[in-house]
Amino acid sequence: MTTMQAYEPTWESLCRHPVPEWFRDEKFGIYTHWGPYTVPAYGGGSNALAGVPGSGYNSAWYGRNMYDPRHAVHRYHTRTFGHPKDFGYKDLIPLFTAAKFDPEEWVDLFKGAGARFVGPTAQLHDGFALWDSRVNRWNCRAMGPKRDIMGDFAAAARGAGLRFVTTFHHSFHWDFFQIARGEGYDLDDPKYEDLYLRAHRPGTMPDEAYHNRWRDQIHEVIDRYSPDLLWFDFGLGRIRGDYKKAVLAYYYNEALKKNREVGVTYKNKDLPPGAGIFDLEVGKMDDLCLFPWLTDTSIDCVPRGNWAYSASAGYKSPERLIHNLVDRVSKNGQLLLNVGPRADGTIPEPAKRILRKMGEWLRINGEAIYGTRPWYVAGEGPTRAALDMSQGGHFNETGEPRYCAHDIRFTTKKDTLYATCLGVPGDEVFIFTFKQRVAPEEIRQVSMLGVDGPLKWRHDPDEGLIVETPPDVPSEYANTFKIEMK
Repeated sequence: MTTMQAYEPTWESLCRHPVPEWFRDEKFGIYTHWGPYTVPAYGGGSNALAGVPGSGYNSAWYGRNMYDPRHAVHRYHTRTFGHPKDFGYKDLIPLFTAAKFDPEEWVDLFKGAGARFVGPTAQLHDGFALWDSRVNRWNCRAMGPKRDIMGDFAAAARGAGLRFVTTFHHSFHWDFFQIARGEGYDLDDPKYEDLYLRAHRPGTMPDEAYHNRWRDQIHEVIDRYSPDLLWFDFGLGRIRGDYKKAVLAYYYNEALKKNREVGVTYKNKDLPPGAGIFDLEVGKMDDLCLFPWLTDTSIDCVPRGNWAYSASAGYKSPERLIHNLVDRVSKNGQLLLNVGPRADGTIPEPAKRILRKMGEWLRINGEAIYGTRPWYVAGEGPTRAALDMSQGGHFNETGEPRYCAHDIRFTTKKDTLYATCLGVPGDEVFIFTFKQRVAPEEIRQVSMLGVDGPLKWRHDPDEGLIVETPPDVPSEYANTFKIEMK
């Protein structure tokens, strides 16, 4: 890492911070939504109340929805634990014991899936810290698991040679529990104000004390765990600019002292372009993007994402997740995949099977993913027209088309071009983009990852590059042609 001047808490200075090369190289990360909200194991439906944010059965929003008498979560909580006036969100914390949490097992699974950066949800909107905090008494070392989850996770990740990411969602903590004030719930008890925060009118900007607490918790994680990537959820736009600038400058300067390359992600317009890495939630760019970006999505198949474990969880197929990864990488993007463990720390077997399938595919085709950069175009194929008609952005996985082997995505590395067919190709594959982009004289050899020996190919002025497919292809999900250039 090259020596550079310290960063000042100004946007002009912070926007000079580069995207880490390791982030562009390593492409794929896994993180976990895990906390007291996983104890009920309830969520996963697609119902929502009109005009009520988060009112679908997103299990990670259990702590908010349990206080809303209009919501099914409220009725479930009353049946299962008792009325929220008698059993509040704070009372779920002792039940979050993490008795079977094995960070080495998690890291082994995630690394085996092909992830190169991993980590926990540091703090969701509920205010419960998943690290040994001196700033926030509501933390996993003081109660619940009674251990330093983040510290154990970080040690296991770095012991396995992986980068460490921490995700912060606590910018929305200010509004999260403001759902039913003045109704006799523990939300209004002064003893728990540091968990639920004081009551305030909707739309009121966070006060000074809240901003200081927001900042101090991030500083604490930076100082104690040195994350390689700080990821911020929505809500960051409600944080004052002077606090955001100070936190970013602190993080970037601490990384300089430790000779580390680090990154910060943001959503929407919560930071100026260049101050961090743009992130799309459950979304994608609709074409090749001129700057590196990230998408966070969940292994759960609920359209807008069910982020924490629920007993009714449904899972995306390995094919869909592999195609998501390939498509995003071809467009200059990276993938951060959420996996939801149970409250006891075990990861559901369906999720394990899917992650193993992803790992099997990446062990053969990872050469076309890791360390690559985008080509002139992201790809070609019949599904592309449908993609171009869709709007790139957040939550656009809904109605996502299923790709076929005629859909091809491109990546490059050194003197090699990779063309990944999103399916099982026929006897021949036509790569039409080569009609205009590549002359036959430039091609030295064509092969397929996972298959020994070169393949026969020809170049046609009307059809582009035509490659003979080997009799047995390695994958039922996607197969990569390696095109070595002169």
